[in-house]
Amino acid sequence: MSRFPRLRHLPVSTRSFATSTRSNAGLSALARPVAEKISAEWKGTSMTGGTTKNFIGGQFVESKADKWLEVHDPSTQAVLSKVPQTTSAEFEQAVDAASHAFKSWSKTSILTRQRFVLELQHLLRKNADAIASSIVLEQGKTLADAHGDLLRGLQVVETAIAATTTLLGDKLEVSKDMDTYVRKVPLGVCASIAPFNFPAMIPLWTIPMAAVTGNTLICKPSERDPGAAMMIAELCQQAGLPDGVLNIVHGQVPTVNAICDHPAIRAISFVGGDRAGKHIFDRGTQNGKRVQSNMGAKNHAILMPDANKNLALNSIVGAAFGAAGQRCMATSVGAYQLYTSCQFQLSSHS
Repeated sequence: MSRFPRLRHLPVSTRSFATSTRSNAGLSALARPVAEKISAEWKGTSMTGGTTKNFIGGQFVESKADKWLEVHDPSTQAVLSKVPQTTSAEFEQAVDAASHAFKSWSKTSILTRQRFVLELQHLLRKNADAIASSIVLEQGKTLADAHGDLLRGLQVVETAIAATTTLLGDKLEVSKDMDTYVRKVPLGVCASIAPFNFPAMIPLWTIPMAAVTGNTLICKPSERDPGAAMMIAELCQQAGLPDGVLNIVHGQVPTVNAICDHPAIRAISFVGGDRAGKHIFDRGTQNGKRVQSNMGAKNHAILMPDANKNLALNSIVGAAFGAAGQRCMATSVGAYQLYTSCQFQLSSHS
């Protein structure tokens, strides 16, 4: 077994969010008109140095936070937006809105909820270029990778459209004159905590699924690149999602802890790093919540002797270093037989 060599650690900048003063004037000539267009056309986000809003009860609300986190263009360090550390009062308003919306949304017919997801799919495809452009600006992906980010999320939206069959109940005849009935009912207010590396895909893992199953959602996107999530929220509104079914709050550890501790939140879905995931799982389950923590993994590429050389090499390199290796399924270990190793070493040198 061979382990891919570790890259040498390079010195990193210690620039503080709070002390940076570089404005969107640092954007490139190509990026500036794109940033200005997004800022002008979308309610909840800014790419020109403005503020990112909370989304509470169907309204994009300017936060009264006293702490703001700057979102930077990775290529120029220009300030794209300022993200609030959502206050306790604002977080409570978001949970109250979700709790109130659950009373009616949970009783809405599955066909109505399915219709919302179908319309959301159409709007996401229609606005794919804008969402992908926001990911390029905030997260630094290539445009092709950014479209792939959204496409993976769209696949979950399509799955949610077909969720009607999975929501069917069941009846079991366990013995004479005794039947067991299974009914699937909405759980309540749920929460989603998303990472920085897939700012469109991960919110789209939870928003359509929560909605189509009759639940309401508090979503906390990454404070590093919240733009895509805010644009998705606006499209949800256009698709007919009632006020309060989806709410978006922002921030760092205080917001995460508030999600873990609030008694009205019944379940949490997290995607991200191991340290944060363990903390969320432990704290959430201690408070009686259902928690799924999707964290990093040790992913292996097993190379068989009869593998196609070019296909295998391209696949391994792509799996290990695609998205700059910033994904939980990035390959870090290669397993292969010795003579296969020699053949591939010769191939890689030729």
